[in-house]
Amino acid sequence: MAVYVGVDLGATNIRAVVADGSATILGSAMAETPRGPTGIAVTEAILALIREACGQAGITPGTATACGIGSIGPLDLAAGVVENPANLPDRIDRIPLTGPISKLLATDDVYLHNDTIAGVIGERFHSERNPDDMVYLTISSGIGAGVCVDGTVIAGWDGNAGEVGHMTLDPQGFMTCGCGHDGHWEAYCSGNNIPRYAERLHAEDPIETALPLDDPDFSAADLFDHAGEDEFADHVIDQLGHWNAMGLANIIHAYAPLVVNVGGAVALNNPELVLTPIRDRLDEMVMTNIPEVNLTDLGDDVVVKGAVASALTGGTGDRSKL
Repeated sequence: MAVYVGVDLGATNIRAVVADGSATILGSAMAETPRGPTGIAVTEAILALIREACGQAGITPGTATACGIGSIGPLDLAAGVVENPANLPDRIDRIPLTGPISKLLATDDVYLHNDTIAGVIGERFHSERNPDDMVYLTISSGIGAGVCVDGTVIAGWDGNAGEVGHMTLDPQGFMTCGCGHDGHWEAYCSGNNIPRYAERLHAEDPIETALPLDDPDFSAADLFDHAGEDEFADHVIDQLGHWNAMGLANIIHAYAPLVVNVGGAVALNNPELVLTPIRDRLDEMVMTNIPEVNLTDLGDDVVVKGAVASALTGGTGDRSKL
């Protein structure tokens, strides 16, 4: 029986799975992402999880046919590594991936993608229509997108395509992004930055609110918990809907997707409050065909399922390649 390995390398957790030719999971292992002392510690953790998942599946690693990897970035695709990951400590400057994994699995068929590209591969593979033109958009601690156009998954020469969270939406630059630039989508609507945006808006117009703006633990979840009960919270959520719709409209104009599936913690935990305002605004922002906008059916498994789908289909998600 042919078996395939999928790896999801996140800033918080790592997951490795083993699947059969129908993408059914046979073994799975997960652990927290090491914080150092170097990137080699992360590589070793991934290899250990692959061995554990293989053990659960009753196979040895060297019998795997192929492996897909969905990873945090930025990537150096030619070298098969993560370079200076933004959400890990500075001492982790380089995480080798394809070389060590290829050696462990005794296969050259190792496909590396950033996590949102793995996401669109998974969405495409598991969709009933297996569409050639689609987008996977994640709204989580950051914002990113994986794009498939005319059956081709767009990776970019270095593997870092899809960093749509760093599109400039606000030329006035009211908010500064974590990358240091002003006006980026992610600076307003990512889970990490929503609290900062709410605080800035309130500083501009300090109306009465029940939001715990002065609490150092104030979070995006607090904002959404007050929806429908707090006028200021509703105002912030309305503004988020405006920026999210504008960002997605730009993606639609650039790539003409048939369907957009949305995931990430912010969307998964607040689907109506995130997706409904986007859908309601697209008609006034988009001059071409408006795609379906859906919440992903794959939940938190979208990246690891995309990694498996990549291994199965040579990095494409195209089921005709099975």
